[in-house]
Amino acid sequence: MKNILVLGGTRFFGRKLAELLMEDGNKVTILTRGQSGNPFGNRVEHLIADRSKKEELAQAVEGRRFDIVYDNICYSPKEAHEFCEIFNGKINKLVFTSTLSTYEIDGKEKSEEDFDPYHHEILMGDKLDFTYGEGKRQAEAVFFKYAKFPVVAVRFPIVMGEDDYTRRLHFHIERIADREPIGFVNMEAEMSFIQATEAAEFLKWAAMTDIEGPVNATANGKISLAKLIQLIEKATGERARISLLGNDEIRSPYAIPDSWYVTNEKAVKHGFSFSHIDDWLEPLVNTIANHKK
Repeated sequence: MKNILVLGGTRFFGRKLAELLMEDGNKVTILTRGQSGNPFGNRVEHLIADRSKKEELAQAVEGRRFDIVYDNICYSPKEAHEFCEIFNGKINKLVFTSTLSTYEIDGKEKSEEDFDPYHHEILMGDKLDFTYGEGKRQAEAVFFKYAKFPVVAVRFPIVMGEDDYTRRLHFHIERIADREPIGFVNMEAEMSFIQATEAAEFLKWAAMTDIEGPVNATANGKISLAKLIQLIEKATGERARISLLGNDEIRSPYAIPDSWYVTNEKAVKHGFSFSHIDDWLEPLVNTIANHKK
């Protein structure tokens, strides 16, 4: 049994992660601002603090040690640096949820070497000072420089699931079902995705193995936006109304100018077995579409 802290563990794949950790008999503590409640009841200890405020976070964990900490909600170098100041000498490993957005969108398959956080210039600031991708790049750079504990930075592509609170896949299904237009830039662009339960399983695995450093975690395979739309058309029985321009209201959350996908070779070599996107994407689209009807 391990003593585990999860920062941000009440929604989507963070919630699934906490469930998996408890199923394995670990002692799980979650830390949130308390706005989403505690879906686990007395099965977890629930610490309430604003992760972005150093004093609150430090007070909440004062006098505690953890085998593993998951940080799903760090978005800036400031937050990463404060984390290191609070937890250095008090934890055995950090699993940091990073992102595909650390990589440029240039049509080329991305491996971990395509963004090197060990030599990235650190510009200390809060999350409002950076784009989402640069905030995550900066956070990685800070963790790998200042942490006195092992760190693995898990670079996920877009995570898909029926209970995705961002509703990015839902956006496409609902607009097509309702015969409303969707704006794209390049329909032939290909993307990586991962399913939420697999994302949670990977996070659990990453903590329990000796893997460190940046690591991509994605389902095998990729899909063009055109083919994704075809799956949705099949599920809804409606033809998509595609605009190659469009304003923010109709623009797809997947409206990228070029292909954007990663290789998972490093993780596979370390022993993780990924699903193939064809195993679950069409069934997921069908499930969401059926709920819409």
